Amino acid sequence: MAQRRREGERDVNGILLLDKPAGMTSNAALQTVKRMFRARKAGHTGSLDPLATGLLPVCLGEATKLSGYLLDADKRYRTVISLGVTTTTGDAEGETLCVREVAGLDRGRVEEVVARFTGAIEQIPPMHSAIKRNGVPLYRLARQGIEIEREPRSIVIHEIRVVGFEADRIELDVHCSKGTYIRVLAEDIGEALGCGAHVRVLRRTGVGGFDMSRMTAPETLRELSEQGAEALDARLISMEDALAHWPDVRLAPDVAFFLRRGQAVFVSHAPACGLVRIFTREDRFLGIGHVLEDGRVAPKRLVNC
Repeated sequence: MAQRRREGERDVNGILLLDKPAGMTSNAALQTVKRMFRARKAGHTGSLDPLATGLLPVCLGEATKLSGYLLDADKRYRTVISLGVTTTTGDAEGETLCVREVAGLDRGRVEEVVARFTGAIEQIPPMHSAIKRNGVPLYRLARQGIEIEREPRSIVIHEIRVVGFEADRIELDVHCSKGTYIRVLAEDIGEALGCGAHVRVLRRTGVGGFDMSRMTAPETLRELSEQGAEALDARLISMEDALAHWPDVRLAPDVAFFLRRGQAVFVSHAPACGLVRIFTREDRFLGIGHVLEDGRVAPKRLVNC
């Protein structure tokens, strides 16, 4: 059954790079953007903890079809971790579990330990996370004092740099794969240093090809909403620009006709493999395709706009 349009809602397609403030849940941020744009459909591309700030791409309309690809993208974070204290949640919002002395550390020692976490590593997801067990998020179980066994997950830390160090505080810049928990990374670094640690500050600075340069804060959205829909829409990134790091193929009208009906098509000069952006020769974005072994391009996620 088609979704019924609510009064005042409109079809708007694109991606807003929201600068999520501290203390706001990702869902609350999503609903704020949806309400401001009066969008009929919206979704975000992976939650940020309420404590965290920074880049939260919000997909509107047909752009929600691309959210999974942004969810799978690498992420970048700037974080400050406090040494000597562990908490129930791995961050400053949790209750203190243990306090240990921080002694004998210098920047050289810290950098040597931090460097060990570069590359492919395994993390055990925290109990305070949105991962579900039998349909129940782990954080709900954690609030009831229930802890269950979790399987380690493989992640990749592409780069981790110490950008600041004091006696009980480390500031890190992290480039990582999807599924990385910075809270767990901080706890593991703290244990490797022999004193424990938790996240004090966390800011996401990049998602895939997006960085902080095009972010919009909620207060700016409110100001733009007073100017009207056109001012708001000017802040949106187009769907094709969101995937600008992918190669593209362009289809003649007759070829595009068959692809839009779900058929794989032959395209001259197409890449040998992988995902592609699909356009008509008139530069209309049709969606995402993937190259088959025989060289044809098959539709994977098409948009209607």
